[in-house]
Amino acid sequence: MLQITCPHCGPRSEIEFRCGGESHIQRPGPPEDVSDAKWSEYLFFRKNPKGIHFERWLHRFGCGRWFNIARDTVSHEVVQEYPIDSLAPTITEKTR
Repeated sequence: MLQITCPHCGPRSEIEFRCGGESHIQRPGPPEDVSDAKWSEYLFFRKNPKGIHFERWLHRFGCGRWFNIARDTVSHEVVQEYPIDSLAPTITEKTR
């Protein structure tokens, strides 16, 4: 089980949270200028990396707020938690 540190509430068990998928996805627009191919790419295609992945999480049974996590998909190690409105951090072996 993961130990996740909510930026607002502190460390909690994974069962209090819900993963909302990949973070930092930009919605294309304006809608009238977006091709069907571009729209389907936005809706259906996500990264599935081996290594660091940036995800949105909801503290469902706590403060009810969204935040981002940088997580290693191989080891499931949570490398960094950061606010939902922040840019993705640069993660290197030295910063882990």
